[in-house]
Amino acid sequence: MKQSGILMIIGSALLLGLFVFPLWNIQLEAPQYPDPLGMDIYIGGIQGEEEFDIQNIDGVNHYIGMKKIPTPSEMWEFNIFPIVIGIMAALGILLGILGYLKKINVNWFLGWFILMLVLGILGMIDFNTWLINYGTNLDPKAILKLTDAQGNPLSYKPPLFGSQKILNFTAHSYPRGGAYFMLLGMLCVLISWWTAKRVKN
Repeated sequence: MKQSGILMIIGSALLLGLFVFPLWNIQLEAPQYPDPLGMDIYIGGIQGEEEFDIQNIDGVNHYIGMKKIPTPSEMWEFNIFPIVIGIMAALGILLGILGYLKKINVNWFLGWFILMLVLGILGMIDFNTWLINYGTNLDPKAILKLTDAQGNPLSYKPPLFGSQKILNFTAHSYPRGGAYFMLLGMLCVLISWWTAKRVKN
């Protein structure tokens, strides 16, 4: 149980990587931009990969009626997510200490993992909902109004995961360092529960 407790502590602490590294990244490639435009999505806000990337993305989006990239004050998620991650990291570390001291049942580790998994799924659903709204809720007064063959307005939603052609741009959407820290941490927690359960049985 002591080794499992230590692994639980390490796994929970790895969540703190989300405060340092971006969770996700979206890049836009186009012939007129030799260097792709990119934005890193952190749990507390969005930053451009390069100094003027956000400004350039907003400029391109303006022509087709897309909203500007939101600031932390414009999205409740950027205020709530850091609190949730901080609480989950602290709770996991506390459970690891209590497990190390043999004060709790190992199933508390599994409970933490399931809760973190549910929160992660809800976060991805919320992110995808934002992408849908961002790419489809367009300004009707936009300079360019492009439609499909049936006359319906085009959607400019970037993919949740993977690459997709959007007009003359190719959008790439993939996890970054923060996501890998989180997944590694959750894996450590799952292993800590499994090993402790195995020893107990």
